[in-house]
Amino acid sequence: MSNDLTTIRPEIRTIDGLAIRIAKGERNLNLGAEALLMSPWPESLYAFEPTWAKLAKHANLTAIDLPGFGHSEGREALMSPSAMGDFIVRIADELGLETPHVVGPDVGTAASLFAAVRHPGRFRSIVIGTGGAAVPLDLGEPLKGWVEGDIEPYRSMDGRDVAAAAVSTLERYTPSDTAREDYLSGYAGERFYKSLSYVRQYPRELPILRDLLGSIRTPVKIISGAHDQVVPPVNATFLADRIPGSEVAFIDAGHFIWEDGADAYAAQVTAWWDRH
Repeated sequence: MSNDLTTIRPEIRTIDGLAIRIAKGERNLNLGAEALLMSPWPESLYAFEPTWAKLAKHANLTAIDLPGFGHSEGREALMSPSAMGDFIVRIADELGLETPHVVGPDVGTAASLFAAVRHPGRFRSIVIGTGGAAVPLDLGEPLKGWVEGDIEPYRSMDGRDVAAAAVSTLERYTPSDTAREDYLSGYAGERFYKSLSYVRQYPRELPILRDLLGSIRTPVKIISGAHDQVVPPVNATFLADRIPGSEVAFIDAGHFIWEDGADAYAAQVTAWWDRH
């Protein structure tokens, strides 16, 4: 399956002195809900191309590349889940999003949960998944090596090659030419190496998050790939067992469920939004 119609139109907004790339959907005044979508790694906000039209029927959409990811400017102080969680709230404030639904797959998983802990009631609901969260860490390659191994060889690599290798593992979906080039250019040069500092914080921060999960009162939906080898489904089960009132769903796909399982992913997300 492929998507040749590019409906996402990015722009740059300055937030807290950083050039943050966002994309807004066409506003529908009949929709009462707002949604803030955070791009997965090593992709960009174009990862929502195959679900964009379906999601837009249920909420007014704003997608972002998180600082240091995709095509947003980074800051070392923000490259940890806890700091990124606070910045997600800052972004919502700056964009005038009152109690939006948040969709934070992949690197957005732990950040969204930290935000829910520290800013209760700020979001209407959260959808997460495919991001490392279990303690002790249960990760597959290459993520395990990026978190725990020697990353110095990546300093001299062109990040385009790493992003290309990641995209090549898509099982059923072929990104549009625009999306694929956007993924690769977003991590060109040292961009990918610098982004690794975020997941290198997992061993320090995820044990802290684990002990806070029971305090979350924001409705949380966890969506995981049933045969995700990078972030195994046990991570989703771990969260569901510890977040009060949360729900978990497994999609017949690997890691990139928002693309390889786009229809099922959109159905899970919009059903959750409609309930909340």
